[in-house]
Amino acid sequence: MSEVSRRSERMLRVDQAGEYGATRIYAGQLAVMGTRAPHATEIAGMAAQEADHRARFDAMIAERRVRPTLLQPVWSVAGYALGAATALIGPKAAMACTAAIETEIERHYTQQVDELGTDDPELSEVIREFRDDEREHRDAALAAGAEQAPAYPLLFHAIRMGCRVAIKLSERI
Repeated sequence: MSEVSRRSERMLRVDQAGEYGATRIYAGQLAVMGTRAPHATEIAGMAAQEADHRARFDAMIAERRVRPTLLQPVWSVAGYALGAATALIGPKAAMACTAAIETEIERHYTQQVDELGTDDPELSEVIREFRDDEREHRDAALAAGAEQAPAYPLLFHAIRMGCRVAIKLSERI
């Protein structure tokens, strides 16, 4: 297997895991907040977009015969718990969670696009498209008052650090 193929496999593995985790975070938030809470409609829309991202990565993983991360059960529980916990703090904390995650994912996807260059145009194009969606999610979360969440700097940086750890683990395991 070529280095390009191994790199693309790692990227697909971690990106599919991340989109799966995002669907679980939003599921946890919506379970706590319900459909009438402030920003619930926005969260439901972002959740639908993340589900589409996950489905597209699932299809690419199957098509390319890439092994998904073995940590998916962990990300299921951790994502749901993070979503529920931030929603319990309040709608602005739920938005702070989105702002933190999408800030980190935008950075991660940009690095991947740069690393891929022209080696895997299909994957590069999908990552670019999803990066733009994640940027919109971040901007929507900030516009919805994410920075007004209790202990925003602490929450924001802790969630970003957790994302970085999850990315590193999911690339290989």
